[in-house]
Amino acid sequence: MLKVDNIHTFYGQIEALKGISIEVHEGEIVTLIGANGAGKSTTLKTISGQLTPREGTITFLGENIVGRAAHKVTADGIIQVPEGRHIFPRMTVLENLEMGAYLRNDKDGIAEDQEKVFALFPRLKERLAQKGGTLSGGEQQMLAMGRALMARPKLLMLDEPSMGLAPVIVDLIFDTIKKLNAEGITILLVEQNAAMALQTAHRGYVLETGNVVLEGPGKVLLTNEKVRKTYLGEL
Repeated sequence: MLKVDNIHTFYGQIEALKGISIEVHEGEIVTLIGANGAGKSTTLKTISGQLTPREGTITFLGENIVGRAAHKVTADGIIQVPEGRHIFPRMTVLENLEMGAYLRNDKDGIAEDQEKVFALFPRLKERLAQKGGTLSGGEQQMLAMGRALMARPKLLMLDEPSMGLAPVIVDLIFDTIKKLNAEGITILLVEQNAAMALQTAHRGYVLETGNVVLEGPGKVLLTNEKVRKTYLGEL
C-alpha cells in the first residue's frame, strides 16, 4: 500500500531523514519506534505532504505522491492523527467530528461513520455539545482519532497516541487500534511506548538519527537485545 524509498528530508540545512525506506502492506499495523529526534514524526509529516523530501519517492497505491499538497494526500486516503492531538478546542465534539468529514458529501455515510465512532468511544457521545478544549487528555485523543475516522482512512497514521495518558486510557487506545485494524484499516503507528507498539504491530522499524537501524516482525524486535536495552529499559 505504501512504499517510502530512500527519503531525505531537511529542516533548513539540517538533514532529519537520511535515506529512510519503509513499507506498509494493506491490512498491516506497522510501527516506528526510536528516541526523541530519531525522525519518527518527520517521517509521518513527509508522507502526509506537510514536508517535502529533497530526495526519494513515496508511493501510495501505486502513485508517487512526493510534492502532492497535504490536502490532496488526505483526499487520497492518508489520514494523520498528529502528536499532541490538535483538536479544534473552541469547537464542540460534534463539530470536530464534522470537520473530519469535511471532504465528504455522503450524508448517510457520514451519519453511519459517526455512529461507529460513538460505538468505539461512547464517552464522545456523552460530550457531544462540549467544547473540545474542555475535554480530558484521554477524551481529546479519542476525539482526534474519531475525527480521523470520519475521513474514512485507507491508511491511518497515528503519532504518539498514548503520550501523556493514564495507563487505563493507553490500554483503551491500543485496544481500539487492534479493533480498527481487524475492521480492515491499515495503520502506521509512531509510539514511544515501544513495548506496547511492538506487541501490537505486525512489523516494526527502529529509527536512530534519521536512519532505519533495525526492522522485522514486532514480536521478533521485542526479543532483540539492543531493543530491550535501549527502548524497553532492560539492563
